[in-house]
Amino acid sequence: MASYTVFILAVGGIYALLSLSLNLVWGGVGMVNLGLAGFFAVGAYAAAMASKWGGIPIPLALLLALGCGALAGLAITISTLRLRDDYLAIVTLGFAEVVRLIASNEIWLTNGTDGISGIPRPFPAPDPITYNGYFLILITAVVAIVFLLLRRLDRSPYGRALRAIREDQQVAAVAGKPVTRFKAEAFALAAAIAGLAGALYGHLTSYVAPDLFQPLITIYIFLAVTAGGTGRPAGAVLGAYALIVFLEATRFFAEWIPGITPLQAAAAREASVGLALILLLRFRPAGILPETRAPAPRPGDQRS
Repeated sequence: MASYTVFILAVGGIYALLSLSLNLVWGGVGMVNLGLAGFFAVGAYAAAMASKWGGIPIPLALLLALGCGALAGLAITISTLRLRDDYLAIVTLGFAEVVRLIASNEIWLTNGTDGISGIPRPFPAPDPITYNGYFLILITAVVAIVFLLLRRLDRSPYGRALRAIREDQQVAAVAGKPVTRFKAEAFALAAAIAGLAGALYGHLTSYVAPDLFQPLITIYIFLAVTAGGTGRPAGAVLGAYALIVFLEATRFFAEWIPGITPLQAAAAREASVGLALILLLRFRPAGILPETRAPAPRPGDQRS
């Protein structure tokens, strides 16, 4: 039970990184990324192939995953930024499916549906609980670093410019902000964070396969960000951990319902997630930690 708990907390850290990635583009600049699972997969496969087949040290493999995620995000945004925002959502959704199909069918590159197993681990451990404990410390440190960086960015003039674009990009453009560049940079950074999350997930489980990167992951992360509070990094992290705890709790609760089959238990689990979201949006529409905005400075105010 202890090993399971530590492993779930480590997976919660992966979800926290994905939530921070989505919160940057959706909550920060108003861009809808329905292909989060695709960038997650790009980072996972890049690090797995580089570390196992290329013999690259794990720290360099993580950097490679960051770079591949950023390049993929930049390629997507450059091709869609001059179109309406709903086109970006459609393209990212298609991108995620293309990545999954390539991973499933290009056996020479990804080993197909068999996936890549035996991915090197960042540190040796005598037993699973020790390894999961070490990895929990690692992923917690990574989440803390990314969170602090994004919070600093959120409170900086750059972050305020992103929020201005989210509210009204035409007004931001009239004010002299390079809207296209800001949106491309934000999306590339978010995709890089998602790629890093995928790389860490691959090294945690020592296995990646196409079936692990279903669109359901994107839906779960949208739920996490919505529940935690859109537009606030702390809300994204809180929502991610709350989601993973809730998902695992419902796994046990569904099994306690008498007279239902495993398939019905799985359906009841998914239904409980939707019900929880409805209740949350009814009573806390802005999330657990809603976004706060500092009041505009008054004329003549001076900072000490």
